Amino acid sequence: MLVHSPPLPLVIDYQYDDITAEDEEAIMLALEQRDRVRRIRFGIPILKLQKFQKLIVAIDGEYPILEHLLLAGPPGDENKVLILPETLETPHLRHLMIGGSIRIPMRSPLLGTAAGLVILDLAMSHPSTYFQPTVLLQWLSLMPQLEILVIFFYFSVPNRDVERQLMRAPIITHVTFPNLHIFALQAVSAYSEAVLSRITAPRLENIQIGYLHELTSSVPQLLQFMGRTENIRFDRAEFYFYSERAYVVVNPPETEMSLPAFSINVFCSNLDWQVSSVAQIFSGLSQMFSTVEHLTLEHEEHSQSSEEHNEVDWAEWYKLLRSFDNVKTLRIDERLAEELSRLEDEEYSLELLPELQELTYSGQHR
Repeated sequence: MLVHSPPLPLVIDYQYDDITAEDEEAIMLALEQRDRVRRIRFGIPILKLQKFQKLIVAIDGEYPILEHLLLAGPPGDENKVLILPETLETPHLRHLMIGGSIRIPMRSPLLGTAAGLVILDLAMSHPSTYFQPTVLLQWLSLMPQLEILVIFFYFSVPNRDVERQLMRAPIITHVTFPNLHIFALQAVSAYSEAVLSRITAPRLENIQIGYLHELTSSVPQLLQFMGRTENIRFDRAEFYFYSERAYVVVNPPETEMSLPAFSINVFCSNLDWQVSSVAQIFSGLSQMFSTVEHLTLEHEEHSQSSEEHNEVDWAEWYKLLRSFDNVKTLRIDERLAEELSRLEDEEYSLELLPELQELTYSGQHR
């Protein structure tokens, strides 16, 4: 029936837990109609690996009118990595999302021929899907029309390894995105700093940064990257210390349908490490946050943390609060009240929050 149907554009969208033999045959037949396929989406997180691999391998050759390619593979272990065909070409692609354990071959023309790409979303969950910052920036330089850029690594590559990669292959590419308004990057700090140092996006409205399992040091390139934007301004900052991460959201949205202007996730499990990391980050970013007038600090009980790691050095709290000298209202979680009260006994406490007018306590937690 499909072979004899009018040459209308095809949409292949399959998001079920498993796939029947009949559905598989129909999908394979549709994938063969390369000059008609406009959209492909497979979002089957627990699909049997052999079947999913068969579908991935079938997406090969040139798809001249394909605009949307969204592939969310199952999280992979050492023996479960799916590789896109090196022959896949999509000259009119506008939206690419690759997630899970799917790897893009370095020699693939997929990213090199997608000059009209508007959305790029790569969420890599397996170490073999890693690509160096030099490679990423080479890809990005071929995508000047991007409006949304998301690069997430869910595994850590040691900072020293990233630094060695950069020594062997220095970054010479600088990319300007005149239309980019959403940017998200999750990686270790050396990777993030290398990429941010080479990107300019003046019209950004939303920045999301994530740091993986490290005691994060200074991030000067993040400061300079934010300084190259034109419209981002801040007046509210909220810090949430969860059991496995510290989450900071600046200018949180008024509705669930919108995004905050800026957010940071720092993935580590102990309160003292979390506070130390965000204090280091925000002390380096303090000039960007001098306009913040409303500050919130909340703490979720860290049940697995030792008492030793739950007690934060007062100097770290001091460093963090000094980054917000213009704060007029401070809202503190009741679990942090005793922790922060120790600052009153320190000789430098009078220098903290000189503009503070209102202090409130809250037992509400997100």
